[in-house]
Amino acid sequence: MSLEYLKQKRILLVDDEQELLNLVVSILNEDGFWNIQTAKTAKEAIAISETYHPELAILDVMLPDGSGFGLMERLKSNSDYPVLFLTACGEDGDKFRGFGLGADDYMVKPFLPKELLFRIHAILRRSYKEENPLVRLSGSEIDFDRAEVVKNGEHLSLTAKEYEILSVLYRNAGRIVTIDALCEAAWGDNPFGYENSLMAHIRRIREKIEGNPSHPVSLITVKGLGYKLIVEGR
Repeated sequence: MSLEYLKQKRILLVDDEQELLNLVVSILNEDGFWNIQTAKTAKEAIAISETYHPELAILDVMLPDGSGFGLMERLKSNSDYPVLFLTACGEDGDKFRGFGLGADDYMVKPFLPKELLFRIHAILRRSYKEENPLVRLSGSEIDFDRAEVVKNGEHLSLTAKEYEILSVLYRNAGRIVTIDALCEAAWGDNPFGYENSLMAHIRRIREKIEGNPSHPVSLITVKGLGYKLIVEGR
């Protein structure tokens, strides 16, 4: 499933803390999500949902005019889209209640931005299927839903690191992605010293996606800067 397809989804973010709203919106924007609406109360969230029609809701449990649990039930009564709770309520009873009511995930504040994005991606992949999940390259296709490359009728599995690297490259298809950005995607917040490992992973990715890995036409090196992925039809 393409990341571009997932990032078109409409997200409703509900929390009474403006700083938290600003932070999460910033995290989502930096990852490519732009279709976001925010609300500070349950009443406001319900009003927005009637015209905005969210495809994912991220809810706090404690709101000024009621409970996030009650809000989720109200929202889901009109349209059964996925819900992620992002809240300071970390007691087991709260988590059990959230999941028992049908929440798709439950995160406790404070949280790591990368973990939040990982949870959101996972929920969207589970909840929505793209009609054509294959990303077409010159000599192969990438199936992100199955984490594999299809080349000459052969299905080649991607490792976790290869998947993360290709995901970032595809998200920025046709544009240069720096070496630092790719290392951070694959190895986290301390990516320094992984340049040689990245080169090794790029080499193995080319062996899977390129017709001739020695003369790549899909995964291009931009000397001194990074790499870019050339997608057919983009």
